[in-house]
Parts: sequence; structure tokens; C-alpha cells
Amino acid sequence: MMQELHTTKLANGWLQVKVPLPFSLKWVNSYVIPEENGYTLIDPGLRTDEAIEAWEAALALNQLKWTDIARIIVTHQHPDHYGLSGYVQEKSGAPVYISRASHAYALRLWGEGSRFAEQLKSLFVEHGMPLELVDAIGENLASFVEMVSPQPKVAYLEAGGTLAIGGLDWQLIDAPGHASGGLCFYQPERRWMICGDQVLPHITPNVSVVPGEDERPLALFLASLEELAEYEVELAFPGHRDPFDDFSGRIEELISHHGRRLVRMAELLEEEPRTAFDLCEALFGSRLRSNPHNLRFAMAETLAHLYELVRQGRAIYSPANSCTSGVYYAISPTR
Repeated sequence: MMQELHTTKLANGWLQVKVPLPFSLKWVNSYVIPEENGYTLIDPGLRTDEAIEAWEAALALNQLKWTDIARIIVTHQHPDHYGLSGYVQEKSGAPVYISRASHAYALRLWGEGSRFAEQLKSLFVEHGMPLELVDAIGENLASFVEMVSPQPKVAYLEAGGTLAIGGLDWQLIDAPGHASGGLCFYQPERRWMICGDQVLPHITPNVSVVPGEDERPLALFLASLEELAEYEVELAFPGHRDPFDDFSGRIEELISHHGRRLVRMAELLEEEPRTAFDLCEALFGSRLRSNPHNLRFAMAETLAHLYELVRQGRAIYSPANSCTSGVYYAISPTR
């Protein structure tokens, strides 16, 4: 009964499977799309026992088997989208398709000899986060390794090309900012957009500074939104929440949200210089200290906005002094 509520039949025989997640987002959308021979599965979800059970129930409910899956597409490398791809590949024998940049990021995080956790911890310490909170974030990151295992064998998709899905040709669109290498898929005749996490209804996609990646994630994200707004979209299929129709209106809301966030952070810096961690707590609250998963995203998003304020010349940063631990930020005297 529960799984019936998690499987929705959409137009053209598509299935939306809400794969459960063990954190506040609750579920990730997987789309199962009929092809001439089998089905394409988009974003299989995070590998957990609950997710696998949900998939078993969803397949049974719709008279499908794992071997009916002919192809797996991953919109981007975040574990709630990518994590089950290797498992489903083993069960189905299907190839996994992802962008080259997304796959490189996944290997950097979860591949053998990964140093990503140490790099992220160092960045957060540099920007004022207490060591005990940084250590908890490191432990949280380590817990994801089993939730993305086994790693799939992949083939690469390339933005700018086209891909046949469900008997129609889709344009592959580079969608950076939320995830380096992220892809959206646009079908011009139906005016449909598979948008992953780039545009979400009701909630805002996380935009984070990632060590070793481009230090302009917010600028890249906003530029991507401006590009996506040029497409005529009648129905969008997001990675979270339900398909929605006001794609351009939602993009306007997201752009406005980040504009307000930048203004608010500048106001806080006008009051006094602060570290990124100080700003993170001012924006998101100290309650996140008990939730390392959400604290990681909040801190990395705070840095994304701070880096953008500095890039725009609206803020400056300085090394630690006797009054603060870590890099601190202040409003630019020339703004």
C-alpha cells in the first residue's frame, strides 16, 4: 500500500518512482521511461535497504523485472541520484550514462584513495568552523561510501548533443552550479524538461563551494538559470517534489531568492566582520550543529554566497586576527 503512494503513472507510460531518502528531502524522483526494448531509468536513488525494498515493490507493482531496465541515466553525481546506479547495473546488466565531469567528481569523492573529506574539513576550519563540528562532517561524508557502492561502469554523455529517450530526441544542456557536470534534458516538440536538481519546485537547490572545483558556483548557477529560462517548457520533471508547469516562473523565484540572500549577507557584514561560520549560523541557526549532513550544505552554500560577494566587489576577506579564528569577511569600503 505504501509503495502505491510512491509510484505515479505519468503521460506516455512514464513512471515516477519516489525513492526514499534517509534525510530531510524524504525522496528522490526516479523516472522509468518505456523504450522499444525495455526501459530507461533516470536517477535510481541512494543505495539503502529501504530504497532497494521500494524498488522491488515498485517493479512488482508495475509487472517489471530488473532485467527490463535497458539503460540508466544519471543527471548528476550527487549520491541521492547516483548511489544505486552500480547496484541497478549489476541487477539489470544495463549501461550507465553520466557526464564526464560528474563521473570524475564521483570518483574524487568515493574512489580509492579519496582525500576529499580532508580537503573539505580544511576549508571549513579555515573559515571558522569548530573542529568538533568539522570532524562530525567528516564522519558523515564517510558514511556515504557504502551508499554509492558498487561504483558503476559508465559511458559518457556530452552537453550540446542529443539523446533519444522514449522515442523522442532530447537536447543535452550543461547545467552547472548545483553540481559540476550536471545535465538537463529538453524535448522541443513536447516542451518537456528533465531538470534534475537544477530547478526544483518549492525548495531551493543547494549551491556549494567544493574544494578543487570552480570558485564561482553561484555565478555559474545563476547564468545556467538564465539560459534555461530561454527554453519554452510546458512540463518539468525535477529530481525532488512533483512535475510542475511554471518552469520560467520558478526560475525567476530562484534568482530572486539568491539576490535576497546576497543582500542579507551584505547587511550582516555591515554590522561587523564575520567568519563564514558566523554567517552560516546567523542565516541557518545553531540548531544545525546537531545535524552534520545539513550543516555541511549550509556552510558550503554560505561560502558560495560569500565568494560571490567578493567576486562582485561587495565584500572583502582577510586572514585570521586576534579577534576571530579563521578567514573573516567584511563589507567592501568601495562598494
